[in-house]
Amino acid sequence: MTKLIDWLKSPQWSPYTGGAALGLLSIFALLFTDRLFGASGAFENIGGSIMQLIAPTLADNMYWNFVMPAGFSFGVMMLIGVFLGALASSLLSGTFKWQTVSDEQWVQVFGPNRLKRWATLFFGAILLEYGAGIAGGCTSGLAISGGVQLAPAAFLFIGGMFASGIITTMLLYGKRY
Repeated sequence: MTKLIDWLKSPQWSPYTGGAALGLLSIFALLFTDRLFGASGAFENIGGSIMQLIAPTLADNMYWNFVMPAGFSFGVMMLIGVFLGALASSLLSGTFKWQTVSDEQWVQVFGPNRLKRWATLFFGAILLEYGAGIAGGCTSGLAISGGVQLAPAAFLFIGGMFASGIITTMLLYGKRY
């Protein structure tokens, strides 16, 4: 039991152990809930709920009623669970800290400007969500859940995700890293 607690308190887990655990969790989620992982739709569910509060007549359309209904969905529960799990993990490992600029590498390359970092995060998240919509799912929905089902689209997405990540890193950081 102490080995398990020590492992849970570790700041980094083996990617092989984490990947195997994620695969098993995906299979169990499918078996017991009859649902696959997917978190990007949660933002639309939350956005629809906000739209219903702010402008109910605008929220009463085909998209909010049938494609991405507003409300507390399985995706919203998953999003909350991921946040709480990450928080619990950082608290257990003793690595939790409040930061306004994420890491030293960012500061060295782009400077310590908080507004620049937050604006980059905000617009990057918008692009990521837009890309998830085009691809038909996010990393959890398309890559993980699609991979569990051996869907060809999942493996195309994973290849494209890594290729675009490498290209983006080369464009942003050049030969500095």
